[in-house]
Amino acid sequence: MPKTTMQIPPHANACLMLADGKVFFGNGIGAEGLTSGEICFNTAMTGYQEVLTDPSFAGQIITFTFPHIGNVGCNEEDIETVKPSVSGLVLRELPTAASNFRSTQSFDAWLKKHGITGIHGVDTRALTRYIRHHGAQNAAIMVAKNGKQLDFDAMQKTIADCPDMHGRELAASVSTSKPYEWTQTAWKLGTGYGKLTSPQFHVVAVDYGEKLNILRNLAERGCRVTVVPAKTNAEDILKLKPDGIFLSNGPGDPAATGEYAVPVLKQLIDSGTPIFGICLGHQLLGLALGGKTEKLEQGHRGANHPVKNLETGAVEITSQNHGFAVIEDSLPKDVKVTHVSLFDGTVEGLRATDKPIFTVQYHPESSPGPHDSQYLFDDFVKLMKKNIANVA
Repeated sequence: MPKTTMQIPPHANACLMLADGKVFFGNGIGAEGLTSGEICFNTAMTGYQEVLTDPSFAGQIITFTFPHIGNVGCNEEDIETVKPSVSGLVLRELPTAASNFRSTQSFDAWLKKHGITGIHGVDTRALTRYIRHHGAQNAAIMVAKNGKQLDFDAMQKTIADCPDMHGRELAASVSTSKPYEWTQTAWKLGTGYGKLTSPQFHVVAVDYGEKLNILRNLAERGCRVTVVPAKTNAEDILKLKPDGIFLSNGPGDPAATGEYAVPVLKQLIDSGTPIFGICLGHQLLGLALGGKTEKLEQGHRGANHPVKNLETGAVEITSQNHGFAVIEDSLPKDVKVTHVSLFDGTVEGLRATDKPIFTVQYHPESSPGPHDSQYLFDDFVKLMKKNIANVA
């Protein structure tokens, strides 16, 4: 079989190839080599380091629609996980020299440190329109090493071997391998992160791909947090005697993760312990409460998504990162929809009418509003206080 050949533009040393054969040329940034994943786009104008370290992006290549990414450099504080699991990134412009007093290294150096492969010089507006019109699909990025030619056949094989996101279980691969305690509180200019000194509540957080800033928000409100692996059973969670249980965000298809998570969650629900879920945690609770989920055509990824709180009438500007959603018509009568997306009307929040359980699809810890959704952590604390008082 003859090798695939293409006319490569002068000076290009990188290529983005989509599963349907669409190709974009550019230049490499970050690690050299070949990577693959589901291509998606993120509309956030800031927070690129937080986006790239969000475990929910495992198995995905991120197209940043904002053209100027990486210009303020990187540091060791603005991270959501120590080891990023994103598959790659696509940029319009090559980042300028780092320009921020908090920067400790350039964007390119940070990408190389974490082995993240990217391409710049791509018309990301055209790529985004293409994804919107043709839907999510797998893709590959190749950055040629040492001036070698791009291998299009290797790219095609890598795409063919890349698993589809529908039915893919990824939470266990990004979860912690063993339980640990968390006491770090929110960041403040001049002092950095603080430390919880007088805990009032004990929260067990099930890590399906936990963002660290969620844990900081819980600790900021007096919660000592015990983080446990995704596949921890209900008995071991309840042995820790939590005042509340938190279910984290994470990557992949919730129905696939639900095969092992839903039976555990049903036991936790029956225990009467207050439960709060975000993103994948929201979807898994939706499944455990009797609902179903579906894959979205585009997914929601950005820091500017309007969500309406149906209980108050307020509209929140939210940060989102998900490719699946809970199907409203599948929910039982004792589960109430509390929030909806003003983009497409999909479910963005749930509350059980007869149990101390609530969820949101979006990310209140990311503060794009900047404080529109912070009340959700306060609501969780109130729910724990109320439950403690009732038990006493």
